[in-house]
Amino acid sequence: MPHIRAYLHCVWTTKYRTPFLYSSSIRKKVWDHIFQNARTKSIGIMAISGHKDHCHCLISLKSDQTLRKTMQLLKGESSYWVNKTNLLSGTVFNKFEWQDEYYITSVSPRALTRVKNYIHNQEEHHIKNSLHDELREFWAEVGFRGENRPGTST
Repeated sequence: MPHIRAYLHCVWTTKYRTPFLYSSSIRKKVWDHIFQNARTKSIGIMAISGHKDHCHCLISLKSDQTLRKTMQLLKGESSYWVNKTNLLSGTVFNKFEWQDEYYITSVSPRALTRVKNYIHNQEEHHIKNSLHDELREFWAEVGFRGENRPGTST
């Protein structure tokens, strides 16, 4: 049996960075749903939060879980759930969607507490920093360079 411990910081945005998740109560419902859905699919979520137009998630993967399938389960199912439950009814938004792309980086076990705190403090973080600034910091930290770096498309 393989012994794997892989921690990943995942970030994904709403389609066209639309502020679908405009209120803290809507965000809480979406994060809670993603967490519960992940639990039923044996995806280990250690932290989840975000802001109006994006989600941060700290996950641990098992040996039989792929990044692509895990992201599909988290993003696809939550998008379906938001629309099915009419969570955004009565708003100007017709159909909730996540952007196709996402950002994932590995996290050292020594950095887990720092990353968890960063994710849990998204509300405060985005009082001062835009998503664009945040993503630019991530790209620089992990060495994405040039025109093809993630987050440069809409």
